[in-house]
Amino acid sequence: MDKKIQETISICRNKITGGQSLKELEKAYIEIFGKNGIFTKLTKEIAKIPQSQRPKFGKALNEAKKQIKKLLSKKQLRLKTIKPTEFIDITAPGQKEKIGHLHLISYAIDEIVDIFKRLGFSLQSYPEVDWDWYAFESLNMPKNHPARDDWETFFIKGTPKAHFGNQVLTPHTSNGQVREMERVKTPPIRMLNISRCYRRQIDVSHTPMFHQFEGLLVDEGVTIGDLKGTLNFFTTKFFGVKREVRLS
Repeated sequence: MDKKIQETISICRNKITGGQSLKELEKAYIEIFGKNGIFTKLTKEIAKIPQSQRPKFGKALNEAKKQIKKLLSKKQLRLKTIKPTEFIDITAPGQKEKIGHLHLISYAIDEIVDIFKRLGFSLQSYPEVDWDWYAFESLNMPKNHPARDDWETFFIKGTPKAHFGNQVLTPHTSNGQVREMERVKTPPIRMLNISRCYRRQIDVSHTPMFHQFEGLLVDEGVTIGDLKGTLNFFTTKFFGVKREVRLS
């Protein structure tokens, strides 16, 4: 059996020394140590030899494995440090440098959605041009509410629709809450709405369009404690663990 181990070492050495790339070494590793590899098959030979010889054979086999693994590691390190000679065709057209990235708002939206997904919320999308009823009436905002003034909200010219009134550019994302409760007839509801909003406020710190997000949770047994826990979870994940939430 010692002769068989020596033959195995020789075969493995040839596979490793013959490898000219990391990919070839990876293939050699599988052939040597894989499920159906050389050493796996050799290990199964232990059952065929006398019991008195098994400890000696097992020890020799483990030493052989260590030797081959050490040789493999050295070869991998050598290939990693060798810089491949790259042929450069100076007649080929130049490649434009890849520049650009997602907008910061897009990054923020992705992060917000990921945080709330962990709490079971799903992202929904609703119109940015909606009826007066969804933007105001359904939210118990009366006709004389300041937000419904022409100088606060963008109203769309057109024929009013019975019960729904005129169309507006959504001044907030709360219209999505009403539409979600219409869509999902039976709770629970765990909805997150992120959208552009529009208000007629223009100065050095305000633009007519901005992004807003809000969540809606409708279920049995929900308390203010759940609201506080949700706010705490979002705040620490988005702004950092040193942030604190104060409800007043």
